[in-house]
Amino acid sequence: MKNNEPIYDAKQLGTGKTLILGLQHLFAMFGATVLVPILTGLSVSATLLFAGTATLFMHFVTGRKVPVFLGSSFAFLGGYFAVKAMATESGLTGEQGLVYASVGIACAGLLYLVLALICKAIGSHKVMRFFPPVVTGPIIIAIGLNLAPSAINNCSQNWWIALVAIVVVVVANIWGKGMIKIIPILLGVLASYLVAAVTGQVDFTAVKEAAWIGLPVKAENTVFSLVGNVNTGLLLSAIITIVPIAVATMMEHVGDISAIGGTVGKDFIDDPGLHRTLIGDGVGTAIAALFGAPANTTYGENTGVLALTKVYDPFVIELAAIYAIVLSFCPKFAAIITAMPAATIGGVSIILYGMISAIGIRNVVENHVDFQESRNIIVAALIIGLALGINFSGNLGALISPEAGNAATGAISFMIGSVKISLSGLAVASIVGILLNAILPGRDDSFAANPNDKLSGSLGKY
Repeated sequence: MKNNEPIYDAKQLGTGKTLILGLQHLFAMFGATVLVPILTGLSVSATLLFAGTATLFMHFVTGRKVPVFLGSSFAFLGGYFAVKAMATESGLTGEQGLVYASVGIACAGLLYLVLALICKAIGSHKVMRFFPPVVTGPIIIAIGLNLAPSAINNCSQNWWIALVAIVVVVVANIWGKGMIKIIPILLGVLASYLVAAVTGQVDFTAVKEAAWIGLPVKAENTVFSLVGNVNTGLLLSAIITIVPIAVATMMEHVGDISAIGGTVGKDFIDDPGLHRTLIGDGVGTAIAALFGAPANTTYGENTGVLALTKVYDPFVIELAAIYAIVLSFCPKFAAIITAMPAATIGGVSIILYGMISAIGIRNVVENHVDFQESRNIIVAALIIGLALGINFSGNLGALISPEAGNAATGAISFMIGSVKISLSGLAVASIVGILLNAILPGRDDSFAANPNDKLSGSLGKY
């Protein structure tokens, strides 16, 4: 066998090397996957459990043809924060708000199934024309910009600790070699956490008290805890706020599946088919949300490991999924993650949130969106203007509907009968952007003829 020849079958490697490769995929996804529950307040243990099970389900649905890992999605962070604010305004706690947000995430996952059915019925290229880069790019840009202030707030807890995380991430990403270059976020977190611990800025009391073995899911964190005790207005607001974000994540899914296909040298959009990968991602996300875990998405980090190792056997990623599931049953491990200083989180978040917006810009540039066309400028301008303007305002709800007031800072609120509905800026922007692009003359659908070429590598996991 030639040194540069891809190895598709892990049996050629032997048991020892295969197990190590599985650990490498675990490390590649780990930093970003656990950061989402840390930022939102969701369960770290449940996150690892359902990242692993969702990955295994994806492999089952696709006939074990696609070497993909499903980890936590950053795209829905703004939705979580918005719904937590709405819950607080409604007299509930932020933790209860997370449960309502999970309902919205579950509905977003079901939207994947709708798109999968349409793709199967009429073909993926006909569907993609309604979600071109002039819509998805600005949405992704707005997601990152909306989140940036929370990163600064966390950094302000201790800028020196945050700076350690930032420097390590930058150095590892720019000058790192091999695996170092693939896991810069994880390295940044570990280095900053270590400095904080050595300088006495971490409270390990909860770690000492945590058990070694325990169940990763708690009943009060699941959607089922709302049965018989639900705030209908908050529930509808959560769904309307979060579901539109799936427009961006579904396009991300197409781009990542195309990128994996390009790495492996196979057309996964055609075989096993985009509808199957969408089902795997959507069902995985919906089930995770029902049990209090964040939305899942296809992970570019693991695609990077594929390119680095040239081992394309899905079995090595399935091993990583199994490792994640095993770790989810260790509360002490989850407590160590939860004890992480806010400044460490803020340091890596500055880069991550900025990367989200940068990826949106790259999506627009790589797909050659023509901003000399007035209709494209209008679509992008309204998406960004509405998303940011509403998010950072506090009185638009009262202006539109004085009797409703503003149900949550950074949202438009209105009444439907006796039910108060709140729409986040991103929800309004997504809906307006999709409708405007469909209605305004001069729409460019040329990219839909071959979505693989235009979307491959353009989005990333965010």
